[in-house]
Amino acid sequence: MIAGLPLAMAAGALLMLGAVLLVARLLPAQVDLAEALGRLTPSRHADLVASTESTSGKERLGVWAIRVLPPGMWVRTPTRELALLRIPLAKFYGDKLTFAALGLVAPPLLGAFFEVLGIGLPLMVPAFASVALAAVCFFIPNYNAVDDAKRARVEFARALGAYIDLVALERHNGSGVRQAMESAAEVADSWVFRRLSEELGRSRWSGLPPWDALHALAEELGLPELEDFADIMRLSGEEGAAVYGNLRARSAAMRTAMLNAEIAQANAVGERMTIPGSLLGVIFMALLVAPSLLRMFSGT
Repeated sequence: MIAGLPLAMAAGALLMLGAVLLVARLLPAQVDLAEALGRLTPSRHADLVASTESTSGKERLGVWAIRVLPPGMWVRTPTRELALLRIPLAKFYGDKLTFAALGLVAPPLLGAFFEVLGIGLPLMVPAFASVALAAVCFFIPNYNAVDDAKRARVEFARALGAYIDLVALERHNGSGVRQAMESAAEVADSWVFRRLSEELGRSRWSGLPPWDALHALAEELGLPELEDFADIMRLSGEEGAAVYGNLRARSAAMRTAMLNAEIAQANAVGERMTIPGSLLGVIFMALLVAPSLLRMFSGT
């Protein structure tokens, strides 16, 4: 009985997986136009080729999932977050399938361990736990990508404030719009400055104005601060407007906003820190009152 339970659960899981894959293959394909056009773009094709040539098992699993599984099963893909973090789509899908497989296998193994200890569990308990845990683990990479992208956007905004100041100084010294933007991007070696330098270099070779390249990058990554900066540089490049004061004011406003956000976060943390102190006070008062209450109840 002990040895047969894990085998029966593993066989049931494999049968369920096979049935799901069979139904997914037999159902008529619901073509997502945006997904189909995205796969035909050169950048997406290059990502698929790079993922295929990669030695990572998760990326190979993700490439297989992109080609075989229906697009609707992923529910929601954080495209902007993945682009900001530069995580290949194949690796992201491979992580989702890996986490789901771990969640599917963990409850049967735990149930087998309990059987060895002599604690019998109904067969339905690990079965339902496997499905529930697999569904939860399937969305863990989404949460990780959104959380990492949130921190990356804060870091990008902080570095962008310094970059805007550098561009303003370059423009104040008489440099052209493109020269000022490219020279400022080469000052630091952080990932933000490298990303800006790459986009500006790509726009130079493609003949695209640098503000249009940064505007497209801002829309792709969801960076409103970069979009505002691109609009300011568009005025300077197309209309010849003096933007030194506007750039300095924009960087100062960004620093003020970040400072206010950090102060609000510090105040929230400070308020939460009062909770343990209050609990300690309640426990201390209970210790003081407890002996008197015990004597009173024992006397009666």
